[in-house]
Amino acid sequence: MCRVTISAFQMIQNFPDEDVARTYLELRRWNGSPTCPKCGAQSRQYRVKRDGTEGYFECGSCRFVYTVRTGSIFERSHVSLHKWLFAIYQVVTARKGISSLQLSKEIGVTQRTAWFMLQRIRKACEGDNEGNGFLFGIVEADEVYVGGKDKNRHESRKRGHKDDKTIVLGMRESGGNVKAQVVPNTGSLIKEHVADAVCTGSTVCTDELRSYQGMAGYRHKTVTHSAKGFVNGMAHSNGIESVWALLKLAFYDIYYYFSAKHTQLYLNEVCFRLNFGNVRAHTLERINSMLEICIGKRLSWVDLTA
Repeated sequence: MCRVTISAFQMIQNFPDEDVARTYLELRRWNGSPTCPKCGAQSRQYRVKRDGTEGYFECGSCRFVYTVRTGSIFERSHVSLHKWLFAIYQVVTARKGISSLQLSKEIGVTQRTAWFMLQRIRKACEGDNEGNGFLFGIVEADEVYVGGKDKNRHESRKRGHKDDKTIVLGMRESGGNVKAQVVPNTGSLIKEHVADAVCTGSTVCTDELRSYQGMAGYRHKTVTHSAKGFVNGMAHSNGIESVWALLKLAFYDIYYYFSAKHTQLYLNEVCFRLNFGNVRAHTLERINSMLEICIGKRLSWVDLTA
């Protein structure tokens, strides 16, 4: 067994029940000094019991009662915290992701509950995809169409190659982080999305799409894919193409389908796993990276299905 890897069996041994998982999450969130999520006070935080249940705190300043779940993706969830930790373990270690059906079998919940849990975890990954700073240096940018294959549809439901697909713009820093987002079209607004993610003065490598032309403040290198060109000196888009390969493997092998409405959540997960999925990092470090960004990412069922 690799020294930086935790097996599923070891994960279950490390967090066998709710109490152990809750203690671990309290340590990760507050480092021994509980903080009221309502008023921010750290002093006069008292442990209390509600209906004989432990894990509650009462703030001596504002009298607010809270738990380690409050203000996080775990809030108002009836699923035990050790099952939540195992779900996060599966997300950060599965190269192509895990389906809600498979997760439901492994932790003993319904498929609907497992799907809701996974969507909450993907919501937490949103902060990494949007707020981990600008990309810089040599950055590859490319767009991809995500959706079902027309050849697999009934003749009456064929719509054309791109008509009903979701457009995704991705950017990958050479040897660094990845960002990906759903865009409405491949028009001139693509330049604005690049400007929002890439530091000025960087070298941006793209294909020959006209929408990339005229990006002010960047050194623009182009690869002509239509002429079977894949490398132009130091310019290529092979890095971001490998991201699309992984995304499509997840789409066709694991999920089979995800709607345009929820595509961004799946992109968040893929980006998080690529940005924090270095196999040299200990599995617990990757889990802790997820726990650090799950605060303030409340996602209700109503918001998810609205």
